[in-house]
Amino acid sequence: MKLSRGAARFNRVVTNRIQGLYAWLLPPWAVILHRGRRSGRYFRTPLLAFRRDRTVVIALVYGQESDWLRNLRAGGGHVIRAGRTFTARPPEVIDTSGAGPLLARLSPPERWYCRRADKLAILELAEQLPGFGPRRVSGPG
Repeated sequence: MKLSRGAARFNRVVTNRIQGLYAWLLPPWAVILHRGRRSGRYFRTPLLAFRRDRTVVIALVYGQESDWLRNLRAGGGHVIRAGRTFTARPPEVIDTSGAGPLLARLSPPERWYCRRADKLAILELAEQLPGFGPRRVSGPG
């Protein structure tokens, strides 16, 4: 299942602003901090991110065309989850059909959600940065 780009634009303008208020603090939500490839501006994108150890699994419900994914691939970024900020390595995108062992580590509701997407983004978290909350990090890099 892939949602339309129109739904993605609506969420970017309306829904993300509301979710951004709590996503950095309330798992399974997370906020991805990334720098624009062309503009150089810093952006915050709230989304569902399921974490196991140092691995974060994100269902790509809008496909691989999402700006946050393209920006992370180009320049890395940060992940804020449960009030903790981590440096994120560039993501790997895999087919959901081939992610059986990875999905087996998730809870049944998390697996159900991830299986709704054709592809998954897998982020490996590096070190935890000091500070608490989303305002402590000025941006990736």
